[in-house]
Amino acid sequence: MHENLTDLHLLHELEPVVEKYLNRHLSMCKDWNPHDYIPWKEGKNYYALGGQDWDPEQSQLSEVATVAMVQNLLTEDNLPSYHREIAMNLGMDGAWGQWVNRWTAEENRHGIALRDYLVVTRACDPVQLEQLRLEQVTRGFSPGQNQQGDLFAESLFDSVIYVTFQELATRVSHRNTGKACNEEIADQLLARVSADENLHMIFYRDVSEAGFEIAPDQAMHSLHRVLRNFKMPGYTVPEFRRKAVIIAVGGVYDPRIHLDDVVMPVLKKWRIFEREDFTGEAARMRDDLGKLVEELEEASQKFEESKQRRLEREARKAEKLTAKRVLASTP
Repeated sequence: MHENLTDLHLLHELEPVVEKYLNRHLSMCKDWNPHDYIPWKEGKNYYALGGQDWDPEQSQLSEVATVAMVQNLLTEDNLPSYHREIAMNLGMDGAWGQWVNRWTAEENRHGIALRDYLVVTRACDPVQLEQLRLEQVTRGFSPGQNQQGDLFAESLFDSVIYVTFQELATRVSHRNTGKACNEEIADQLLARVSADENLHMIFYRDVSEAGFEIAPDQAMHSLHRVLRNFKMPGYTVPEFRRKAVIIAVGGVYDPRIHLDDVVMPVLKKWRIFEREDFTGEAARMRDDLGKLVEELEEASQKFEESKQRRLEREARKAEKLTAKRVLASTP
């Protein structure tokens, strides 16, 4: 068992594990084609080619589904930044490099498919969508930032542990967005994307688990840093907070989902609260993660209460509006 290994040593130590899990991934993944999930017959030209430009009345998706799908797409659009960050931290040699390139290729088709679906079905304004893409990619992204936007030290463990949680969160978000769309093709497409994200999560999760065996204290430092400062990559999207509220109230991704479906499954898989090989500061950090779980539980309960009050207010408003319409239509 080693501690305080440099990233170079960690890369070397984990190389056989990465090769093993890369081969497993290639045996498990199912190739698919974005064009197979796009209802092309619904497509028609826009004004530049003699057709009609987008009109809000053309969208068939609910506000929650539209906001969530666009948010998911804009998150996928930042792939150049993700590739750069991962390539810089994991390297481009050997099995590590093969994984980085394979992961990038698979992630790229997610953005292709989501954009084609939204544009062909006219689910949102394509001009605004392109403007948002340009702004999002220009802003870039780095997982090595805390809630105040300050950079914290990055390492190999920071990268693979962060992406473990991020991939799982993305899988959950895509799957719940598909259900929120209430449209068969969108649901099938996002289920396919979600399946990709799940396999990516499994790769990073199991590589991270091997890292905990090699250098538990070092890995714990990174885990603590990642969870205490965790932000989804979509936080750089313009008006992120407003959109996050819509997505949360709509049940696509909220504090309860984050805790129960993302944070806890990974911590349980790594046996974080059962292990006895953390020492010194790392042991203290493990205890602090127990406090973090309690804080997330409290935040989840507060959100659920706030959400219930909001839904009740909206229901009362809807009832009053209906009553006014009935009165207005009465002779």
